[in-house]
Amino acid sequence: MSSSFADVLKISILGNESIRVGFHLLPYIFNTVVTTLPSSTYVLVTDTNLSRLYLPDIKAAYEDAAAKAGSKARFLVYEVAPGEGAKSRKVKEEIEDWLLDNKCTRDTVILAFGGGVIGDLTGFVAATFMRGVKFVQIPTTLLSMVDSAVGGKTAIDTPHGKNLIGAFWQPAYIFADLAFLTTLPPREVSNGMAEVVKTAAIWKDDDFALLESRSAEISMAASTKLTGSPTAGRFASDRTQAQSLLLQVVSGSIYVKAHIVTIDERETGLRNLVNFGHTIGHAIEAVLTPAMLHGECVSVGIILEAEVARFLGVLSQVAVGRLTRCLQAYNLPVSIHDRRITALPASSQLSVDRLLDIMKIDKKNSGPAKKIVLLSRIGKTYEEKASVVADDVIRRVLCEAATVISATPSKSPVTMATPGSKSISNRVLVLAALGKGTCRIRNLLHSDDTAVMMNALAELKGAEFSWEDGGDTIVVQGGQGRLSAPTAGTQLYLGNAGTAARFLTTVCTVVSDTTSAAATVITGNARMKQRPIGPLVDALSANGAQVKFLEGPGCLPLEINANGLAGGHIKLAASVSSQYVSSILLCAPYAKEQITLELTGGQVISQPYIDMTIAMMREFGIDVQRQTDASGKLLDVYVIPKGVYANPAEYNVESDASSATYPLAIAAITGTTCTISNIGSSSLQGDARFAKEVLEPMGCTVEQTATSTKVTGPPVGQLRALGNVDMEPMTDAFLTASVLAAVATLPPLPGREVSGLRTEGSRIYGIANQRVKECNRIKAMRDELAKFGVETDEFDDGIIVFGKKQGELHQGASVHCYDDHRVAMAFSVLSCLIPKTIIEEKRCVEKTWPNFWDDLQNKIGIAVEGVELETHNHASTSGSTATAPEPRPIFLIGMRGAGKTYIGRIAGDVLGGEYTDADDVFTQHTGLSVSEFVAAKGWAEFRRTETAILAGFIKEKRGNHVIGLGGGIVETPEARKVLADYVKAGGNVVHVTRELEAIEGYLDSIGSTAARPAWGEDFADVFKRREPWYQECSSHEFYNTLEPLGGQTQEDHHRAMRGECERFFRFISGVASNRPRLSSENPTSFLSLTFPDLTPVHDLITEITEGADAVELRVDLLSPTGNAPTGPSLPPTRYVAKQLSMLRLLTDLPIVFSVRSKDQGGFAPSDKPDEYLEMVRFGLQSACEYVDLEMAWPASVLDTVVAEKRQSHIIASWHDWTGKMKWDGSQVEDKYRSCAKYGDVAKIVGTATTILDNTALATFAASHISKPLLAINMGAAGQLSRIMNPVLTPVTHSAMPSRAAPGQLTSHEVLTGRNLIGLLPPKRFFLFGSPIAQSVSPTLHNTGFQVLGLPHVYGRHETTEADKAVEEIIRSPDFGGASVTIPVKLKVMSLMDTISEDAKIIGAINTIVPRWTNGTGVSSLHGENTDWQAIYGAAQLNLPPSSNEPLVGLVIGAGGTCRAAIYALHKLGASKILLFNRTRENALSVADSFPFKSIEVVDSLSSLPAIPSVIVSTVPGTSLTTDQSATEGIYLDPNTVFRSERGVAIDMAYKPHKTALLATAEQHKGWKSISGVEILCLQGFRQFQLWTGKRAPKDKIRKAVMDAYFGA
Repeated sequence: MSSSFADVLKISILGNESIRVGFHLLPYIFNTVVTTLPSSTYVLVTDTNLSRLYLPDIKAAYEDAAAKAGSKARFLVYEVAPGEGAKSRKVKEEIEDWLLDNKCTRDTVILAFGGGVIGDLTGFVAATFMRGVKFVQIPTTLLSMVDSAVGGKTAIDTPHGKNLIGAFWQPAYIFADLAFLTTLPPREVSNGMAEVVKTAAIWKDDDFALLESRSAEISMAASTKLTGSPTAGRFASDRTQAQSLLLQVVSGSIYVKAHIVTIDERETGLRNLVNFGHTIGHAIEAVLTPAMLHGECVSVGIILEAEVARFLGVLSQVAVGRLTRCLQAYNLPVSIHDRRITALPASSQLSVDRLLDIMKIDKKNSGPAKKIVLLSRIGKTYEEKASVVADDVIRRVLCEAATVISATPSKSPVTMATPGSKSISNRVLVLAALGKGTCRIRNLLHSDDTAVMMNALAELKGAEFSWEDGGDTIVVQGGQGRLSAPTAGTQLYLGNAGTAARFLTTVCTVVSDTTSAAATVITGNARMKQRPIGPLVDALSANGAQVKFLEGPGCLPLEINANGLAGGHIKLAASVSSQYVSSILLCAPYAKEQITLELTGGQVISQPYIDMTIAMMREFGIDVQRQTDASGKLLDVYVIPKGVYANPAEYNVESDASSATYPLAIAAITGTTCTISNIGSSSLQGDARFAKEVLEPMGCTVEQTATSTKVTGPPVGQLRALGNVDMEPMTDAFLTASVLAAVATLPPLPGREVSGLRTEGSRIYGIANQRVKECNRIKAMRDELAKFGVETDEFDDGIIVFGKKQGELHQGASVHCYDDHRVAMAFSVLSCLIPKTIIEEKRCVEKTWPNFWDDLQNKIGIAVEGVELETHNHASTSGSTATAPEPRPIFLIGMRGAGKTYIGRIAGDVLGGEYTDADDVFTQHTGLSVSEFVAAKGWAEFRRTETAILAGFIKEKRGNHVIGLGGGIVETPEARKVLADYVKAGGNVVHVTRELEAIEGYLDSIGSTAARPAWGEDFADVFKRREPWYQECSSHEFYNTLEPLGGQTQEDHHRAMRGECERFFRFISGVASNRPRLSSENPTSFLSLTFPDLTPVHDLITEITEGADAVELRVDLLSPTGNAPTGPSLPPTRYVAKQLSMLRLLTDLPIVFSVRSKDQGGFAPSDKPDEYLEMVRFGLQSACEYVDLEMAWPASVLDTVVAEKRQSHIIASWHDWTGKMKWDGSQVEDKYRSCAKYGDVAKIVGTATTILDNTALATFAASHISKPLLAINMGAAGQLSRIMNPVLTPVTHSAMPSRAAPGQLTSHEVLTGRNLIGLLPPKRFFLFGSPIAQSVSPTLHNTGFQVLGLPHVYGRHETTEADKAVEEIIRSPDFGGASVTIPVKLKVMSLMDTISEDAKIIGAINTIVPRWTNGTGVSSLHGENTDWQAIYGAAQLNLPPSSNEPLVGLVIGAGGTCRAAIYALHKLGASKILLFNRTRENALSVADSFPFKSIEVVDSLSSLPAIPSVIVSTVPGTSLTTDQSATEGIYLDPNTVFRSERGVAIDMAYKPHKTALLATAEQHKGWKSISGVEILCLQGFRQFQLWTGKRAPKDKIRKAVMDAYFGA
């Protein structure tokens, strides 16, 4: 419609054309409102942000319209704080009171100007004010234009959920002015696009195709402000093509919703359709808001709900793939594992149970039944309403892991097709994109890998992709090889897609660009950055291409310059991957000259895949010639003519032969029949040979035609071993063969035997390339098969698997998949036979068979259930790219004498890795010591060689490897750049330092050495020069206190150092956070230290930290003078480093590093941001678990800290000392938003004047749950808030010189207070077993409860059975936990809901831990074993620093306790575990029952095959003797057993206190003895923490236990 004010598109809703869409509509809006909605008062409700931007223009437009119409009406404006917090009862009440105060009457017209929050809030006000007044929606965000503004739904939020109180109230007009979008951040535009995509998906397939194919243009039109006329687009005549496209997309989305609302205004059925993605999306949003936006959460919900439909058989995988790619094109997350989500602390709360719980109150539900909108195809829903979906279906989709229910396939005989071949799909995409003309591709694999390939080719502008046949056909318009580099700053992220990475490396050299600087960067995830690509890059570089490794040599990321494929003769090493060969072959026709490709390096890997590439190139018009010698023998030389591919009109992708091995193997292992209908002997794929060459020799009946393969397995248990099998032509299928070999016990067919190999052995060779796939697959198969009790071995290019009978395999194994699809699917085969197997990381199958688990259940007839792993909290989502961080080497730098070797050896031990001194490697590399080398070749050559060795470490060393570098490594810019780049890429470089005087004194004492030359200059000058370089090149600092603190023995100090090294290095490596769980169910606190110097109070630290979960170091209160500061200042960083180091050696609690500024109640200067930033950064570099960040500082300071935080968590804080901040005011909302933005924990501290202020605080806290919130009031009146606050309450102690803030309580007072007001109800704890009358466990735990102020009681329940009485106790509401001893350790396992993996392997539990749901009752019972943890901890803490010698352990006895000892030694990294028992058969039985094969049974303690450094006795205390003439007991030969110079001896016997083993250990210098009662304490401390969430007060418990022990 055209008018003199604007051209608008009118859309009808409920019979009125009240929706108007256009550009620059303010004059049109107010002219329409004033002339058609006459009123005495117009009220505009907006937020303060929008007011600043638009209010002048709005007022001008209104005044102009009013003047023209002759209106004298008032124009009032009400501003609210921006954000979701405004949608509250309180703000609604404030607006209504304001309207009444301003004498507004029933003819008032209210205009909502803003996003969804303003529209929902204002609409609800209009619906209830004066029983309903007219209102107008003027949405300013894309999300509100297409969603919340349309349909008349208005609401506010409550603590129970979003939009739960509201009304249907239709606006008189909805004006969607698309010009507002150009001022939105790109993220807000994407937020709205989620709803646009959703609407097209449920109703308009043509709009969806438009959204798919023109995503870049649409995004640009929505976010780009046009130059030229400020009102361009207001009229159709001056509207750009991009604006017209945006108008079409947005109006189409609005039309769909308006149409649905017209039919079903009150949401009785059809209108539910617009909630596609919202059932699960809203649940995610409830946890992540406000950090994640509504549309972002709905985007993830769309994919998950599409997967629900796919599982139910009503939606194809093609549709799921299209939805995923379309949402990703608008930069929306499609997975909970998206990095934008996993970076949020709240993401840890996305458990499946919590999401299902939130979904219970969805408005679409009917009673307890959950409803989800199911798609049947793009543009059509399964029903015209939301469908009821069972919880177990939703759980199955959400869970990150799966368990395959072992059974015979119910659909047998099965006939099915597998998805399109990944290999062919990736190749045809490249061919068609580079080709000329249009190619329609059918049966393309819709997976992560192909999505990555299509996205990358589109980013390179190499082709146009569109869809036909509902997405079953992809239409590729080839670009004839014309490619362009992506826009500057854009990287091609390829995840873990190895095929795409290798193909695209050469594709990027074909990019033609006139700009010499044009380059493409390709990168991937952590594993992709380890997978080799060096040989391909070497070959391309030798041919003139300019390719740069941006991190480690030989791996991604790569920077590839344009115009790089020269052609001519190329030599390529093809012994690692055939994909290198295919990469060059595919791109060769577009080189500047004809290419002759010569393969070097010996045996070519996977020749069938090279043949496949050549065959496919021939179909696209390029005929590759393979050369022969004079005798006609084929050579590894290929000639590829120049040309342009001619796209065939159609191309049908053959099904994936590797994927076909899994259903065929299921038939083989279960004795059933399966036919794969589109894979046969004529296949291009080598894996098509699997049935004939692997399954048939194993005893299966195989019928294979040119296009189909049928397999019938022998009876269960009748599979034959393979003997010798060459799987080089089908390497990916070796995993499938391995799991079958695990249960193949019959001898191999004649002629396949291997000399010296047992008859049940299968020797698979020709698979060396499988070590460099998604993971090291050979190692992965060995490690995971071991969990089933399967014995394996390996050699250079293969694996040996020894079959076992089905009944002998371990049940309940949890298979780690290494983010590798082949591992997951292979073990699903074995799971069909072995019950209770859990497949972790089920999502990794999306790489090649996204709907594998659906097909397993629906097409094969093997049920699959969802499992939420104990060790992970996230639900699972499609497209997951997150994997556990790959361990990377840690470098230590610092002055000689700083202690790098001492620290490095401990670090190598605690990380389960090794320590390497770079000087030793230098000597091995050069044959000379450093001194000799410098004398012969000079310092310059030494530094060059040293830097080259450093580069080699970064390239070659992987894993938990600690490397000590020479002190002068930082002397050259080249080495500093290598280290700085490593840090920038996420690597850890630790600067080890200590007091200057201590280093100098140490060096003076040793002088120059034969290994290291003298500097030839003053030490202090060297230190001064290097210190800033060390800081420049390091990610962390470790301040080394090598001398014992006051009162510590050298032994005490070493244990403390070992404990701190374990915490520090496990923390920076991401292995363990050392932080408590923050939740309302687990109240936590930190002790605020106020000492100016910790030196005089060493002895107090243990006592004053009792009950605290962390300790706050108030840096601003520290003073080198030892006196409290009196004015604004900060202590020197070196002094802080020393204080922090001392504190770390005195407590293992996490540190809260706080620098409190004067304006926030501290002593740091408030006007020196640089000083503040430097000190806070030091806290991060020191690996503090928490670092306080004040929100009062400039954004530049805040952004810098957050960018550099690494593993530390930020406590974003605001302290109001004025008493003016109100918990229901706008100021606190602003501060909370800042805290939530920058912090992992939000901390807001107010001042209470009355006790009612605590009620206001509690109301605020209940509605602000996006981040863990520490919210308290200072002052005596605020003490109740400290008791009620569940997150890191600051506490003091009576021995402290002062309280850090007014009203601070002790931990004991807080816990007592929580008990008194009902927040900490008393629990009952028990010891189960018999006899237990003399046990000191009640003394242990009751002492801990009393010391901390916990109201619990621990008692005994003597029993020999896990009977009904026990079950009633552990299921009672007041049950807190139990210790379990003989004879019920095994019996009670059947009563557990879950059991830890450790306890499963050990085969016994000694601890029951209840897990609660909302504090209302026991949700589940979890079984743990803390015996092994006590043994592990005792040994770990007392072992000397490693000399890199393999650790050997000795276990004496083969009873139940020996299993915990063996497991502890295994976790310590023992290369060999010697096991002695007087009855050898019992020892052999124990050894055979473990999945690891490092156990060696010995016959005597007088002759051992290795020297142990950890000895654990599990026999009765009087069983051992050192008297060789004794007639009773086991003779312990001290000269044999204690040959190691140092070690740890542990006796598990409770009495006597000093056994023969311990007495003998004490006679050997360097050995540490640990008594049975100490082990009892250690395992009890762990139990205490599992039950209470609190660390046990160890010293007081230990004293009480020892008093009881010796007094008994």
